Amino acid sequence: MRQRNRGRVALAAVAAMCAAAALPGQAYAAGEPAAYTFDPGAEKVDGAEASTDASALTPGSVYRSSIKPGQKLYYRLNLDAKTNGYVSAVAVPRGDGRVAYGDGITVSIRDSSDLQCSSEDARFESAEFPRPIAAYAYRTVEKDASICQDAGTYNVLIERESKETSAPDEWDLELRYESEPQLKSAGSMPTDAPENWPSASPVPPTTAPQKRSGGTSYYDATGLETGEWKEEGGIKPGQTLFYRVPVDWGQQVFATATLSNDNASDEYIGNALALSLDNPAHGHVASAMPLSYSGKTTTVSLDPLPPVAYENRYDSNSSVSAMRFAGWYYLSVTLSPQIAKSYGKNGIPLTLRVKVEGEAGKSPYAGDAGDFSVTQDDRDDARDGKSGPQAAAKSDRMTMVAVAGIGAGSVLVLGLGVWTLLARRRAVTAPAAPADAGQPYGGPPQTW
Repeated sequence: MRQRNRGRVALAAVAAMCAAAALPGQAYAAGEPAAYTFDPGAEKVDGAEASTDASALTPGSVYRSSIKPGQKLYYRLNLDAKTNGYVSAVAVPRGDGRVAYGDGITVSIRDSSDLQCSSEDARFESAEFPRPIAAYAYRTVEKDASICQDAGTYNVLIERESKETSAPDEWDLELRYESEPQLKSAGSMPTDAPENWPSASPVPPTTAPQKRSGGTSYYDATGLETGEWKEEGGIKPGQTLFYRVPVDWGQQVFATATLSNDNASDEYIGNALALSLDNPAHGHVASAMPLSYSGKTTTVSLDPLPPVAYENRYDSNSSVSAMRFAGWYYLSVTLSPQIAKSYGKNGIPLTLRVKVEGEAGKSPYAGDAGDFSVTQDDRDDARDGKSGPQAAAKSDRMTMVAVAGIGAGSVLVLGLGVWTLLARRRAVTAPAAPADAGQPYGGPPQTW
C-alpha cells in the first residue's frame, strides 16, 4: 500500500492513527496464528460466471471476492490503447484449509474475442499446506504485437482447481488492479531482455540481528532493508509472515530464511517452510524449494534474480520477467502446521537475511510513478520497520499537525484583524473628549 496522498484532513489522520493502533486487523485466536489481514479499504465485488455479467474493476482499487472449487469467475476491465494494466489475485483458503498438490488458481486477462493476453498460475505444489498464494495477469501495449492492443472491454478470468481430497470451502480473494505509468520516451526503451547479469549471491550481511515482527498480509507487511532480521517470537506452525523490501531500478534483491534448531524432537518433516517473493503488482516472482526440518538449524534461499529493469518483461522466464518495475517487493514465509505435531505450537526462531545490491537508477516513467517507484520515505520506512498502515499514520499525523498549525495561525491572524477593525470603528464613532478632559490612565500614547 502506497501513501501518495499527503493532503488529508485532520479527522482522517486521527482515524488512520486509531486504525494503525489496532493492527493486526484480524485478531489472533487463542493459541492460533493470526489470520490474513485484508485491506480494510477493499470493495466487495462478486465474480460472474458469464463474462457479459462481469463487474468492472477500477485502476488503483482493491477488491474482496471469493471463489468455490472448480469455479471460473469473470471481472471486467475498460482499457485504452496505451496503458498497461495489471490485475493480481491473492487466494486465501478458509476453514480447515486442506489443500493438495496442484490446487491453486489461474489468473488471465482476455480480450473481447477471448484471446488470452497473459496468464499466471499460483499452486500449492509440494508444500501442501494452506497459505495465501498470489498470481497476476496483465495487458501490455507492445510494438508489433497483434492481439490485446486495442482500446475496449477486456475480461479478467480467475479459475480455481481443487482436488477431491481438498477442503470444499470457498477461498477468499483479494484483487488489485494497477495501471503502469506512462514512459518518458517509449521509443528509447530497450525491447530485448538482458542476457547477462550478476548471478552470484552476495556476502550475507554481518550486522547483528535486529528484531522485527512480520505482518499477516501484503497490507500490513513489515518493512525491511539490507540486514539480518530475527522474527520476534519466532514463526508458529501454520503461520504466514509478510515483509516488504524497497528495490529500486538497477538493484537486485537477495533473501535467505533460516529456521533455528528445536530440541523438542528430531522428527523429519518434509516441506516444512515455504519462502516466496512477489513484485509491487503482487505478481509472483520466485519461490525457494520448500525446506525440510528435523529439529536442526537449516536454511533456504531464493535463487539470484536480475536487477530491476523495464526490459526484463521481454524475458520468457517468468521470474526474470516479474522483475520489471521498482517498488516494494514482498517476502512471505510460511511454516507448515504439521510442525506442531512433533515440535509443539510455540514459535520456532526464524531469521531473515536480506541484501539489496546496486545503485538506484533513474525511473523510466514520466512524473510520479506511485507504487512503481522507491522514495526516500520508503527507504526510511524500511529502515524503521514500518508497515504501510504505520507509514500512513505517520504521514497523516504530520499532515494533522501541519493543518492544526495552519489553523491556529489563521485564527490568530483573523483575530488580530477583527480586533484592529473594531478598534478603528470605535475610534471613528467615539465622541470627541472635552478640551479640559484629563488624559487617559497612563498618559498619552508614546511617540518614537
